Amino acid sequence: MIRDTLVAEEDFLYSRIAERLELQIENKTLKAGDKLMSLRALSREQGISLSTAYKAYVELENKGIVEARPKSGYFVRFPKSRYPKSPDTPTAAPVIQKTNVDDMIRTVYKTLTKEGMLRFSVSAPSIELIPEAKLNKAMMEALRKSSSSCTQYEEIQGNSELRKQIARQTFNWNGNITEDQIVTTQGCMEALVFCLKAVTQPGDTVAIESPVYFGIFNLLKMLGLKVLEIPCHPDNGADIEYLEKALETEPVKACLFVPNFSNPVGALMPEHRKKYLVEMLASRQIPLIEDDIYGEMYFGKTRPKTCKSFDKNGLVMLCSSVSKSLAPGYRVGWCIPGKFMDNVLSNKLTQTVSAATPTQAAIALFFETGRYDLHMRKLRKALHTQCLRYMQAISEYFPADIKVARPQGGYVLWIELNAGINAFDLFESAIKEDISIAPGQIFSTDARFTNYIRISFGKPFDNAIDAGLRRLGELISLQQYCK
Repeated sequence: MIRDTLVAEEDFLYSRIAERLELQIENKTLKAGDKLMSLRALSREQGISLSTAYKAYVELENKGIVEARPKSGYFVRFPKSRYPKSPDTPTAAPVIQKTNVDDMIRTVYKTLTKEGMLRFSVSAPSIELIPEAKLNKAMMEALRKSSSSCTQYEEIQGNSELRKQIARQTFNWNGNITEDQIVTTQGCMEALVFCLKAVTQPGDTVAIESPVYFGIFNLLKMLGLKVLEIPCHPDNGADIEYLEKALETEPVKACLFVPNFSNPVGALMPEHRKKYLVEMLASRQIPLIEDDIYGEMYFGKTRPKTCKSFDKNGLVMLCSSVSKSLAPGYRVGWCIPGKFMDNVLSNKLTQTVSAATPTQAAIALFFETGRYDLHMRKLRKALHTQCLRYMQAISEYFPADIKVARPQGGYVLWIELNAGINAFDLFESAIKEDISIAPGQIFSTDARFTNYIRISFGKPFDNAIDAGLRRLGELISLQQYCK
């Protein structure tokens, strides 16, 4: 216990020193090429050990912000001021595309199983970031603890211990939720299905962000629902003013938004806008289905609040899972359906009856033992570092006229290319080089984002990633030149 406390204090110290130095670089007190003080000087000035000073510099080096030069010390390498501008958000329809959106999606995802493929198109944690051994241990412990070895059905609402642990996690986003308010599901998509079916009928209109994860508009199409696309801006998320004006004429029955680190834009809706959105929809009695699957992957010091944090009427239905944070294959998700609990339970009873017992029990135990919190601290740190390294490589290798969103969490970078570039053509060229990207056309119902691409930074940055981004930059330049 004493050793764990000392390690935690040292981690806090070097992280705090690194943050202060990063801030000086960001506000240009320290500029690119400036030499940092020596390890001994930093140790003496800050009253810290040499090992703590070294860890602070290594953290900045891992982020690509400083570099170590043999026998010379540490130097500022890459200030954020060198990043490209944020992309624009078009609302007009595109030029005629050569194939439809469904065909594009199938083409993108049928290429992912090829051996040796650089999968920049996958928005999920790399296998290197998943604590496989600890998950295996949790599964074995859960099976041993269960009187039936987890062979029996769970209750309809879901594993009670898992729901209790999820309720405790809601404290992080200012939630006051009990286990009785939670329904477990087989992943976040199933949670979205249950919530949509609880508040809509075929033929109804649902407002969603644009661009948006293609699985969402495919889901709406499967349920026979109409789509109203609301522009999503990299800095503020869904355009609430656009939505508010549209509600004057459009009979919207529900909204489905991703306020925290939306996919593919990576936007984080500010808290005051979340509050306004919740109150505006409540005044019209319109349910809000909140997809918070990326909410735990934040780069800042505190977890962003959810729209559910501001819900006073039970009209916000929060959906999430551990698919992006811990174990994609376990298919453990949940929803907090508010006043629509009975409808959601009825849908679950009709569709699946019960989610898988072993995985629910294992994830509950993973939460209970504190392994999840420890894992998330490591994952957030890794993703932030990877985001910075990918951004730096893109800034260096891609044409100077690109624009890149600057996410504060999540897994993805949304990139606007030259207007003359067709993202799907670029995808087809990149596939021949064993590089998979997600073309912007697959993130809207009408293939609108023809000169945008999404790149995931879910895999740790290494020489192969660096070479892949360099080659992708060359392909972009070549296509741009040929136009």
